[in-house]
Amino acid sequence: MNNDETNNEEMNNAVSYRKEVFNELQSILRYWMERMPDDRQGGFFGRIDGQGRVDPEAPRGLVLNSRILWSFSAAYRNTGDGLYLPMARRAYEYLTTRHLDSEYGGAFWSLAPDGMPLETRKQVYGLAFCLYGLSEYYAATGEQAALEAAISLFRLIEQHSFDTERKGYYEAFTRDWQSLDDLRLSEKDANEQKTMNTHLHVLEAYTNLYHAWPDALLQQRIKDLLEVFALYIVDGSTGHLGLFFGEDWSVRSAGLVSYGHDIEAAWLLPEAAAVIGDREWIGKIRLLALKLAMAAAEGLDEDGGLWYERGRKGLLREKHWWPQAEAMVGFLHAWEVSGDAIWYQRSLASWEFVKQYIRDPVGGEWYWGVGADHSPMLGEDKAGFWKCPYHNSRACLEVMRQLGCE
Repeated sequence: MNNDETNNEEMNNAVSYRKEVFNELQSILRYWMERMPDDRQGGFFGRIDGQGRVDPEAPRGLVLNSRILWSFSAAYRNTGDGLYLPMARRAYEYLTTRHLDSEYGGAFWSLAPDGMPLETRKQVYGLAFCLYGLSEYYAATGEQAALEAAISLFRLIEQHSFDTERKGYYEAFTRDWQSLDDLRLSEKDANEQKTMNTHLHVLEAYTNLYHAWPDALLQQRIKDLLEVFALYIVDGSTGHLGLFFGEDWSVRSAGLVSYGHDIEAAWLLPEAAAVIGDREWIGKIRLLALKLAMAAAEGLDEDGGLWYERGRKGLLREKHWWPQAEAMVGFLHAWEVSGDAIWYQRSLASWEFVKQYIRDPVGGEWYWGVGADHSPMLGEDKAGFWKCPYHNSRACLEVMRQLGCE
């Protein structure tokens, strides 16, 4: 096959890839539009189980609502499809009238089904996603109140969470911003002062806010976060992300690897460097991102899927939905940067794995994940506190963007 034939084949392949993810985006969002709105108590249900059954009594999580807000706002902004705007507005109204804390600032971690505060702690991870959703809603609609709410969250995070001595952000606080003994996002996490996960998503949120509000302090904090990742969070010897840290950035997670976060960071870090237009950081992060992508590729199986994580006891032989979505984007970004076709093939293989094993062809949306034998993890949520339309809809939007889909 000559070069022209090879190029034509790759072009046809890319056209097919972006068309398929555009259709998948519509399918994902249609599921959430049809299944998740709670017309009796407002907002959205807190959970649909792995069997497709709505749980009307499930708590309403800040992360879930913020991610719904981001997903429908981003879909409307990028496609112009008016079907998505009412859902974005619904999420925005529920977030601003129920989740935001008018007394102490910030946002409640969870609500009861009737919309009353349930868990009032100020989890910085959750505040970051709230900021992320609000800034995207502003980008989609131009509603100034949304931008003002996002800026208010930025200032609160900086006031209460930023470590002025060592940089980075502390994990969590009480409702009135006092210290907490238990800082964990979930029971499976280590109870440490600083985590990779929170820092990655604060960076993601700040990057999105900077598009709308190029503030000098915000720019500096994005640079600070890039420095924190380069100096402390990315392991220079392995290329993997450290997961948990002490206040002084001492590593508290030796031997733990999250392949999904590795590949997610491989494209979120370059995006942050690009938005502030800092040439020095763009160059540094480009190299770091390829190192992260190579580290993440260690978790690829022969079937094209990405294993969830490696713990101290070895590989967890599960493939969850969100690492596959991030692999689609992160490997495609590595191809865009390096020009090496192996990364494009890995991105495409991730999508093929999703189509074959992760996407539910009958019930809609994506399964939580599959086991080593590819059996769906039906005991886990189809939608819920952590299972949101954000990773997979964003993957579709990013693949469309990177492959030039308009």
